[in-house]
Amino acid sequence: MTDATDVTVREPPDLLSPEAVARRRRIVRRASRSTLRRRRLVGTTTRLACYLALVVALIPLVALVSYTIERGVNGLSVDLFTQLPVPFGVPGGGVKEAIIGTLIIVGLAAVVAIPLGLSVALFLVDRRGKLAATIRFVADVMSGIPSIAIGVFAYALFVVPSHHYAGISGSFALAVLMLPIIVRADEVAMRTVPEDLWDAALALGARPSRVARSVVVRTALPGLVTGNLLAVARAIGETAPLLFTALGSSLLVTNPFQPMDAMPLRILSDGTQAEPHLQTVAWATALVLLAFILVLSIVARAFASYATRHAR
Repeated sequence: MTDATDVTVREPPDLLSPEAVARRRRIVRRASRSTLRRRRLVGTTTRLACYLALVVALIPLVALVSYTIERGVNGLSVDLFTQLPVPFGVPGGGVKEAIIGTLIIVGLAAVVAIPLGLSVALFLVDRRGKLAATIRFVADVMSGIPSIAIGVFAYALFVVPSHHYAGISGSFALAVLMLPIIVRADEVAMRTVPEDLWDAALALGARPSRVARSVVVRTALPGLVTGNLLAVARAIGETAPLLFTALGSSLLVTNPFQPMDAMPLRILSDGTQAEPHLQTVAWATALVLLAFILVLSIVARAFASYATRHAR
């Protein structure tokens, strides 16, 4: 009879030993070799699909720009920017009143929409709850509303009660069009500000309004400027809201409470005429409008890049 039983205790393997490490490397190497061809094929196919999608997306853009340049470059002249429209059948004339009207209408819309959109975006960033979620949902829905519906809304709200078309009504319609874009762009830009900056500023005793003005807005300034300028570029090319509100005019009008002309309205008016000269003026105006939107987009991107590099 034995008092004890011999038990063999097996020590756990050493996972950090050179043999174990080498064994795991061999396993990983064999697995990577077996899937290397498939991964290369998937990567190459994905890149080709992305390049193809880029080419398909650029085809209509390049066609639009090239066709506008081809048809509108012949109508570019000094008179286009310095002269008023001439009567039908008379050669010459320009779109001076349309350029000035566009600057006034879009400028008034930006003065209203940019501060209001920034305030709403600050509220959405700082607050949580059902009210903020509702405002965010409404802004998303408004971003998809057709511009002609906004024009009809401004027509019913201003033109019908006053029985009078005016540039200020067009500014209101464009401000409504720009507002949801500015709200969402500003909110996204301000959410890129680290929360540590908020907490540090509040810990120093700064008021929330001072934190928003001196820390949040300043840090998110590149994104804010980019979003606002892109919203302005979107509003400049809109025609439907102005058809129901500003109406258009062949005279130089600087009073926003009177009917005013704009470049989209002038393009529509001249482009639908049978006179070849007026069609040339319409294409030249479209080229100027396209160049203006392109300049705004380039300025927005350049400023955002510069501000990001020199941010402190």
